[in-house]
Formats: sequence, C-alpha cells, structure tokens
Amino acid sequence: MIRTTEALRTRLAEARADAQADGAAPRVALVSTIGSLHDGHIDLIHTAREIADIVVVSIFVNPLRFRTPAEFEAYPRTPDDDLALLDSLGVDIVFAPDTAELLPDGSATTKVTAGDLGLRYEGRMRPFYFDGLLTVEAKLLHLVAPDVAVYGLRDRQRVFLVKRMIRDLFFDVAVETVETVRGDDGLPVSTRVGMLEPRDLAAAAKLPAALEAAASNADRGVDACIAAAQSSLMGEPRITLEYLSVVDPVTFLPVDEGHGGPAVALIAASVAGHRFIDNAEIYLR
Repeated sequence: MIRTTEALRTRLAEARADAQADGAAPRVALVSTIGSLHDGHIDLIHTAREIADIVVVSIFVNPLRFRTPAEFEAYPRTPDDDLALLDSLGVDIVFAPDTAELLPDGSATTKVTAGDLGLRYEGRMRPFYFDGLLTVEAKLLHLVAPDVAVYGLRDRQRVFLVKRMIRDLFFDVAVETVETVRGDDGLPVSTRVGMLEPRDLAAAAKLPAALEAAASNADRGVDACIAAAQSSLMGEPRITLEYLSVVDPVTFLPVDEGHGGPAVALIAASVAGHRFIDNAEIYLR
C-alpha cells in the first residue's frame, strides 16, 4: 500500500518499466474508491484487469464529499479487509493517502467546479458534493496518468460530470463504465444496504421497482413514466423521496414530454436515515 504521491510516482514508473520489458507500452487503469469495498468494486477491478496491464486502485475517503466533519468521521472504514480483497484480486498498486497528502490545507483552494449541472439532482441535495468529487478525481487522474479510468453506472451523474471534466480539461484518458451490480432484491450493492434492518431493506427495494415501473410505461411518454414510478412508492412511509426525474443522456437535463429515444430515469430517496440513489436506462416513444 502506498501512502504518498512521491512513492506513487516511483512505483508507477517501476511498474511501467517492468511491463515495458515484456513488449508494447503497458496500459494503466485507475479505479478510484472511498473504501469499504464490495461486489460493485470487484466488478470494476475485474474490468480494469481485462483491459489494462497495470491496475491502480485508490482508497481515499474524500472529506469534500461530506456535509459535516461528523459525517466524514462516521463513514465506515475497513482498511484491513479492503487491502486483503485487493491483494486477492491481484491489484498492482493500492494508493491510500491520508487527507493531508491530497488536501494539504484540509480542503482545496483551487477547485474543479461542476457548473449548473452540479447543482441538480444529487447536487441539489448536496451542493458541495460534485465540486469536491471532481477536485479530488482530477488530482488522482493527474497523479496516476492512467490510460483508462473505470467507473460504475450506479452514479450516472458522477460519470457524466467526470467525462465532461476529462473533455474540458484535456485529460488524455478513456472512460470505461460498468453496469450496476445488484442483489437479489434489485438494490444496487452498496455499503448502506448492509446497514439496513430487514423491514427497511424491504422498503428500499421499492426504489428499483419504481424504476422498473417507469421503464414499463416508457411507451406512454415521460409524464406516464414518472407517474408510474411515483405510484409504485405510494403507501410506503419508510421512504422519503428526494427526487425522481427522467433525463437526456446527452445533456443530463430533464426531457420534455415530446422527447423520444434513449433516456435515463433517476431516483434518490432516504430510508431509515440512509440515502440511496439508483437509475435505469429507458427508451421513450
């Protein structure tokens, strides 16, 4: 495990030189995480291994993504389990800096901003979130200089904004996306799912069911999609809906009623004090 940026650069140079000796220039993949690794991360790492010669996984609990210091401290950390898992998966480099290494002042005086879209959906609930996420992601892309970065589609807004940042700031890196890993109940695998009591878990499972209802009504237009999703959530007092929207995958802005073609249904809600986000691709007619 590597803790400092200097050691990271040294280890990357060594890994590239070792791989270069076997032939063509090696391909490097980055999987950035905030730890507490689960099956979703495993899928990302498997994909990275399939498409690259050197796999780098970062573990950094980014304080800029949290509302308060208390929330930051409360985020579950499982470093020993994470390292054992990454070792078993054959990850070449694990970069796990402390806060002072990536954010020397405890924050960042120079930041990447997500713009207006960073204040919609997740950004409306957490207006600080995407600026903090993109700022650290830019640092990691700069330090690792990967050929490809691998992201999960559970947070499509994150993927959209990272892709836009890569384009706007001329990072020479490709983006590979991986479909959401789901449990038998349809919920995306996440740290929060494991924190729920059985009755709350049953309530949370209505969120992917709402997306299925939206998809089933896609041939009736966007208003029918949203109405069907809302209807499927009625009568469940454990769910507090935060947003439900259908967006254009090209702009990530809400579609009009007359929109036809690919779209993405987004949903976010809290269950028993835990926030959940999910999405589904739909085709409007």
